[in-house]
This record gives sequence, structure tokens and C-alpha cells, in this order.
Amino acid sequence: MKKDRFLVYATVFLIMGLSNAVIPVLPELASRDHMSHSALASSLLFSAYFIGALVTMLPFGLLSDRYGRKRLIVFSMFLTSISGIMLLELQDTYWLTLARLIEGTACGAFFPSAHSLLSEYREKSRFFGEFNFLLNAGLAAGVVISGYVAQDYIKGGIFLFTVASILLLFIGIRELYHAKKVRDNTTSSSVNLQIHSVSEIRDLSFRKNYLMIWSSSFLLFGVTGVVLSLYPDYSAGLLNKAELGMALAGMYASSMITTLIAGRLRLHYGIMIRSGVILAALGTILAVYYPIYGFILIGIGSGIGLIGLPVAVSYMQNDRGLLMGIFNTYTYAGMGFMPIIAGALVPEMGFRMVFFFCSLALCLPLLMKNRVESERKVQI
Repeated sequence: MKKDRFLVYATVFLIMGLSNAVIPVLPELASRDHMSHSALASSLLFSAYFIGALVTMLPFGLLSDRYGRKRLIVFSMFLTSISGIMLLELQDTYWLTLARLIEGTACGAFFPSAHSLLSEYREKSRFFGEFNFLLNAGLAAGVVISGYVAQDYIKGGIFLFTVASILLLFIGIRELYHAKKVRDNTTSSSVNLQIHSVSEIRDLSFRKNYLMIWSSSFLLFGVTGVVLSLYPDYSAGLLNKAELGMALAGMYASSMITTLIAGRLRLHYGIMIRSGVILAALGTILAVYYPIYGFILIGIGSGIGLIGLPVAVSYMQNDRGLLMGIFNTYTYAGMGFMPIIAGALVPEMGFRMVFFFCSLALCLPLLMKNRVESERKVQI
């Protein structure tokens, strides 16, 4: 395995692990400077991460084109380490919220650069499959480890992932130093970097030919977020905590397995996107009646779709960092906004109708035409 890929794989596991290590202990963190748990404080700590990621994806995508993918990946590990130290050392809710914002910013620095780097390989589909496998593994590990060690030390999971992040940061800095020495001793051609105007970024973000890909990115992440955020309330009285945990674990496990298999099938990205959207939409409906089977189907659909989408973006005609920044902005916008919209509709429509309309909305990209203008030549 090349060192660049090792750095990407290790970073996605640790970033996702630290982000989810906070989830099992949110009530305790939110009440550290209060006598009782505050729902608002928990919401702040939860949402700050997604806000930080959402607003920084596009700027860091542009910066990765200018300053290099690996530098931004190492910088993301620096921010992750800082946020982890802040979460460990600070007690005030607002400082902890700032730490989560920094953690989300690290995510914003990492994903456009990581997707851009992997998209340059000939075996990009397989590598995206491995990448998404480790992403889901990190999310699962963060929840499991944090919940397991919380009885002895409430911030134990945060501590473990922070220490690992600091170690990886030093490895990344060493790699940057070595790469700089190699560049200094060789003749390299200069790169003519394009300065993108606001109108050009807006044109790419809403270009008709790409609308199927952008809308699929928004809806696939968004509907998954809706199900994850609303299902615990919907299933109250129907499922106990163990059964709910099994359903959620089924989604993570099926997504992890699917990404490894789908990444090796050499399917066209269009087939992966459409089949992923259809399966996730069917899973959303099925989860209303058969939770475990529904969540497994959602995991399979999202696993397939989240390989096809970055592969499709890699064939678009423009700077990869910018395009991956737009792609990740859409995904986090879906995760951030769709659960809020769906939650506001529940009192009027009820849970089942909201899940039904989310499933219907997820099928809308299937009606759109998709044409990637330039299938770029693979460089690695």
C-alpha cells in the first residue's frame, strides 16, 4: 500500500472515530458545567460538528488544488488533535461546542482532499470502497469503544482516539518533510492553478448536467440522516434498546461489506448511483415495518451509492479539489438540513408519512439526465 493511501485510510478511521466517540457521552458532556442535562447543550454539541464541516468543505477543496492534497490531510489531523485535546481538557459547554466546530472543520479539510487523491488512481472504485469501509468502521468503533470505557472514564473513548490522532499527525508531518526533500532534489513542472470566481463555482454547483449527481449526494446522505435521527422516537414502544441497536448495527455492517464488494465489481458509476438510490429508498419504506431488514437495505444502498458518486465526480471537467468540495458540501448539507425539515413535518404528517415522502424524494434523481462532460484520463 502506498504511503498516501495509508495516510488517507488511517485518517478517515480516526476522524470518524473521534466524531462518534462523543455521541454516547453527549448528556454527560453537556451537563459538565450545569447541575442537570440540557437538551439544547446536547444539540449544540451534536450539530456544531456538521456546521463546521458544511461551511469549510468548499474552501478547503479549493485550497487542496492550490497547496496539495497531502498537506490538507495532515492539517486535518492537526485540527482533529486540537479538538480532541480541547474535548478532554475543557468543561464549559461553549468551549466544547467550539471544539466540535474545529472537529467539523478538520472533516472539511480532509474529505475533499482525500476524495481528490483517491480519484487519481486507476483502481479508484476499489479504493473508494476500502475508504468507505474504514469510514463506517471508524463510526462504529467510536460508538462502541466510547460506550464501553465510559463506565471507568467518561472521556475514555475521546482520549484513545485523540492519542492515536496525535501519533498519526507526527507520521503525516514526517511524510510531508520527506516529500519536500524529494521535490527539492528533483525537477518538477509547475502547475498552472486556476483562480475560480464565485460565478464559476455557482455554475458548477447548479449545472444541469451534474444535477443528478448533486441531488443524489444531498438526498442519499439526507434521508439516511432522517432515518437515524427520527427512528429512535418512531420505534419507542415498538423496539427495545437492544433491538434498535441491532437494527443500527445492521446498517453499518451491511454498508461496510457492500463497499468492499461493490468497489471490486468494476461497475459503471451510473449503475452504482441509481441502484444505490433505489435500494436506499426501498429500505426507508421497509424500515417502517421490518426495522432490521430495512436498515440493512439502507446500508447496502448507501454503500453502493457512496462509491459511485465520488467516482462520477472524478470524471467531471474541472479541478478535482473544487469538485470534491462541492460534492462533500452537498452531502453534509443533506445530513444537516433534511433531518431538521423532516422533524418539523412529523407533528403534522406523522412518522410514517415523513418516511414515505423521504423515500419518494430519494427517487427524484432517477428522473434527471446525467452527462459528465469530460471523462478525464486516469493519471496513476
